[in-house]
Amino acid sequence: MSNWTSLWYVWLILLTVFLLLLCGITASCIKFCCQKKRPPVETFPRHPYDLTVIPIDSDSTAHSTVT
Repeated sequence: MSNWTSLWYVWLILLTVFLLLLCGITASCIKFCCQKKRPPVETFPRHPYDLTVIPIDSDSTAHSTVT
């Protein structure tokens, strides 16, 4: 059985994983805190949309090709 201190690559991998996890948690906390302080901003102003309805009767060619 080998000594844990001689396995330097295991400690390097563990340190890298720990630092990535720490950076992710820190970034999430900063993002959460910034969203709480700043009021939500609407990216696009809302405009009413025009809706066009095209009636299709049973005698049209479009209806006969669908059925």
